[in-house]
Amino acid sequence: TLAGAMAPLWPFILVAASEILAIDTPHSRNSALYRLTKQLLQKHHKKVRPVHDWTVATTVHLDVLVHAVLDVDAQNQKLKTSIWYQEVWDDEFLSWNPSMFDEIREISLPLSDIWAPDIIINELVDVEGSPDLPYVYVNSSGTIRNSKPMQVVTTCSLETYAFPFDIQNCSLTFSSILHTVEDVNLAFLRSREDIKQDKKEFLNDSEWELLSVSSTYNILQSSAGDFAQIQFNVVIRRRPLVYIVSLLIPSIFLMLVDLGSFYLPPTCRARIMFKTSVLVGYTVFRVNMSDEMPRSAVSTPLIGVFFTVCMAFLVISLFKSILLVKLLYDERNSGQERPLFCLQGDTDVDGPRVDPRAQLAGVPEPICREHLAPTGTLEEVWFQLKSISTYFQTWDQSDQQEVKWLALLERFDRLLFQAYTIMLGLYAITLCSLWALWGSSWRLRAG
Repeated sequence: TLAGAMAPLWPFILVAASEILAIDTPHSRNSALYRLTKQLLQKHHKKVRPVHDWTVATTVHLDVLVHAVLDVDAQNQKLKTSIWYQEVWDDEFLSWNPSMFDEIREISLPLSDIWAPDIIINELVDVEGSPDLPYVYVNSSGTIRNSKPMQVVTTCSLETYAFPFDIQNCSLTFSSILHTVEDVNLAFLRSREDIKQDKKEFLNDSEWELLSVSSTYNILQSSAGDFAQIQFNVVIRRRPLVYIVSLLIPSIFLMLVDLGSFYLPPTCRARIMFKTSVLVGYTVFRVNMSDEMPRSAVSTPLIGVFFTVCMAFLVISLFKSILLVKLLYDERNSGQERPLFCLQGDTDVDGPRVDPRAQLAGVPEPICREHLAPTGTLEEVWFQLKSISTYFQTWDQSDQQEVKWLALLERFDRLLFQAYTIMLGLYAITLCSLWALWGSSWRLRAG
């Protein structure tokens, strides 16, 4: 048959058809990309700065977008942020004519195969969780764009005095490690005003909100040469509402309760129990809220100073109440009630008689006899009446001394109450002022 006769010729027919298709089909886009990549990297020296004239500096354009504030460590003075970092520079040896390569105008090349500037962050402590992006984009004119997300941990001078109404200003300074400004210069990829007001990429649902990202260019002069630097100042502020509800309001309520204890009588022993209960509750509150307070070796938050002063007032007031009860107890024991003096004399007129003058020397402990024989003399009666008068005078002096102590401690109690009230008032005014400054900072920067 015809099919059987053509069977031996089928391999030759297929080979001829494939050659015809190979001749008529233009080069695919992948082959052009392969030839372009091979041509660019074949004679490229990544260890040499990519300029024809070595006296011409390579300008690296930088840009930073703050994505989120991940952590603020006031104790270790560190800030962890998520940023989108971009650097652009020109490589004079990586350019081509797009018409010769199927109009390819941009390709991606491995970063490890080309020269890259040695730009670092001066405040960098650690890079956490940053993805490793091994490729960069190169266009036909030789412009290289390296973009990558980064999670950077940087040092920052954190000021927590106004907590929870604090505003932090942390800097990210980019510069070359070895290349001076004559070799590698820095510039802004966007205008400084656009960088300052750009907050569209910032995650605004965290504890911190971004106010602005100001930027400056300067040259660092050192013994090794002059180095170009670009500094981005990240200004953030804390949202204080959660701390107002969980920290400030409960502490103020406790202080108001303790302030109300001053209306209890100073001699009331229940006042000591009440103040002791408030002190224990305040201590438990501080221990539970200690994790919410930022710990810093540089500055102490104003709220921490307030807590310490309030506890000092609590302890002083409690100690004053204890001292008052102790003094009153001693006074009453030293002037304890004595039985009424009886007329003293001897049962036997012929026996020995006690001298009334000797009894006057022992007035604190007089002895009353139930059955006394009459002395029969006016002198004896005079001395007995005098001893009774001396006893009542001693009792009256003891009462007067107790009244003096009470008056003195009541004055101190009143002074402590006034100082407590003034301290609470000043603290409330300070908090309101800090809150007002916190609110006006946004309007000033936005305007």
